[in-house]
Amino acid sequence: MVAQVRVDFSGTTVFVAGGTSGINLGIAQGFAAAGARVAVMSRSKEKVDAAVARLKGLGAQATGEAADVRDPEATSAALRNAHATFGNIDVLVSGAAGNFPAAALDMSPGAFRSVVDIDLLGSFHVLRAEYPLLRKPGAVIINVSAPQAFLPMPLQSHVCAAKAGVDMLTRVLAIEWGGDGIRVNAVVPGPIEGTEGMVRLAPTDEAREIVRETVPAARWGTSRDVADVCLFLASPLAAYVTGVVLPADGGWSLGGAVTAMTAIAAQSPKRPRDDSG
Repeated sequence: MVAQVRVDFSGTTVFVAGGTSGINLGIAQGFAAAGARVAVMSRSKEKVDAAVARLKGLGAQATGEAADVRDPEATSAALRNAHATFGNIDVLVSGAAGNFPAAALDMSPGAFRSVVDIDLLGSFHVLRAEYPLLRKPGAVIINVSAPQAFLPMPLQSHVCAAKAGVDMLTRVLAIEWGGDGIRVNAVVPGPIEGTEGMVRLAPTDEAREIVRETVPAARWGTSRDVADVCLFLASPLAAYVTGVVLPADGGWSLGGAVTAMTAIAAQSPKRPRDDSG
């Protein structure tokens, strides 16, 4: 029998940007279950309140703020409020993201920009505003990336461009902030069951089966799978790990991701999709 290793985050403060749904909520729950104080942020106050209630239901001290990562002033205010409640931030998870499938020629500049603004500029706003509130030395930053950052996929030019920027931002800040005792890494989720992003990318049973068949681990992932990787990256077990972009994808990024998305794109109706509004 394999021994279970549990990392104790009691007494630490974790902030999760985008932490009210999907993968990011799963990450927040993982830290809460490990004893951390958890603060979450997203645009919807209703989702923030629901997430805080769920985290408290796990026995955690929890708080939340409604703010849009595209607004640097609102983002900074939300982070300062969390800091005022719980003190210095030990772990920052930056996970706000947007996605929709669309060919480059079918997107307006506004549609392309909307994803870049959320994924890349939003990440910068969170990281830049959080820097003075981080525990130094000892803080850990985890950016939530995507396989599109390093794998070109049809119907995903906007996400590929934005997430590639997030990965490079991760590496640059690992260099710039390493002297302050801050580790900066990224986690790359694969196809995670029940998330809004994968529902959009694989909307039919046939598409879902294509995805499953192209994952070497032969299954869809769960939010717990990603949360466990984040717990590792934030723990003393990873004390000498920084500047790393770590897939948690069952091996999907070894080639299956491109195969799956190419097959799904070939089945998609050829019509414009403009989500700029």
